[in-house]
Amino acid sequence: MKDESTDKGQHNTPMLDELEGGKWPSFVTGLKRLRDNQDAKYAPMMNDLLGQLEHSYEERLGFWKGGTVSVLGYGGGIIPRFSEVADKFPASKEFHTLRVMPPAGFHYSTDLLRQMCDIWEEHGSGLIAFHGQSGDIMFQGTTTEGTQKAFDALNEIGFDLGGAGPALRTAMSCVGHARCEQSCYDEVRAHRTMINAFLDEMHRPSLPYKFKFKFSGCGNDCVNAIHRADFAVIGTWRDDIKIDQEKVKEHVAEVGRKYTIDTVVSMCPTRAISLNDDDTLEIDNQSCVRCMHCINVMTKALSPGDDKGVSILIGGKRSLKVGDLMGTMIVPFMKLESDEDFEKLEEFGETVIEFFAENALEHERIGETIDRIGLPAFIEAVGVDPDPNMVNHPRTSSYVRTDDFDEEAEKWFARKAAEAQISAE
Repeated sequence: MKDESTDKGQHNTPMLDELEGGKWPSFVTGLKRLRDNQDAKYAPMMNDLLGQLEHSYEERLGFWKGGTVSVLGYGGGIIPRFSEVADKFPASKEFHTLRVMPPAGFHYSTDLLRQMCDIWEEHGSGLIAFHGQSGDIMFQGTTTEGTQKAFDALNEIGFDLGGAGPALRTAMSCVGHARCEQSCYDEVRAHRTMINAFLDEMHRPSLPYKFKFKFSGCGNDCVNAIHRADFAVIGTWRDDIKIDQEKVKEHVAEVGRKYTIDTVVSMCPTRAISLNDDDTLEIDNQSCVRCMHCINVMTKALSPGDDKGVSILIGGKRSLKVGDLMGTMIVPFMKLESDEDFEKLEEFGETVIEFFAENALEHERIGETIDRIGLPAFIEAVGVDPDPNMVNHPRTSSYVRTDDFDEEAEKWFARKAAEAQISAE
């Protein structure tokens, strides 16, 4: 490694510098800004972090290893990172991350954000991500000693650690009815109800692997619950889409009949929409799958029905043992308005978690458990009646390459031709 430095004692980072040359903002610029704040106690840590990152780019290897770091009374929520090249970059030899649960719906006051920043500048690197893929607030970069101090300060202002390890992970909910006109239930209440009920499962990991709740107010699924959550609660409705025919006519007059047909009628996945001669819409609601596309295009003319509730899908996840899985529809419709409705949701969540804890193999997501034992066995175990809406998506893989499909297709046709010739002979 080239052991060069600037006059200020800063590591030279020519490869990282290249990442600042594009037209988009670069994370490198943010790291340098923290490094260059010489009055901050975290500046040396960020300098050595940049040095180690440059070293990783040069060697094409990562130099972080895990370990065990926790705070008093908690078994999860900290991601430990220890440097394997601490002799070269001592200031960043420990760079642990605190996963902190966000408020439901991601609602913050500016005062609260400033308090968070002050805490992390005092006890960490100053580097915060709103939010990680898991939905957590990611406080990235602190020492083992700083971990407890930072947590105590964050806990003092009302925040708690999120998930890490084989446990219930941090839940996410969209901004929902606070701002969105498509919301079909109280996402924030559902989020808080479930997390408050199962908080011990988050802090004291005891599950076969991770388990995630996510709450989206409608089929647009802005928090990616269907394909990222073990337990996805999606807002829906079971009566007819509401149509304002005068607004439909205004839309057609503004954009034209062809554009309306191309972007709304033809795009309906079940061909449930037709445009009448008088520029009104007709919808076959029995065929509607609540995909939200027509409502998204014609937000003034169309809106969700009045009989609102939720659908619950189980088993969504990214790649692990059997590839990506979309959530499987388990509860097609559930009202979520009264206290009794929310109690029913909580009870069903407890049933699913208990099933997962007792039946999943180690390092297996619940979607993989369902894939292994079969959907009939799962719905019988959780006490749900079979329903035609329970459609299981076939297993897929995010690592399939498509750039060689033409070449492989030629090989397939050649093989089939050879087989046909052999059969003929």
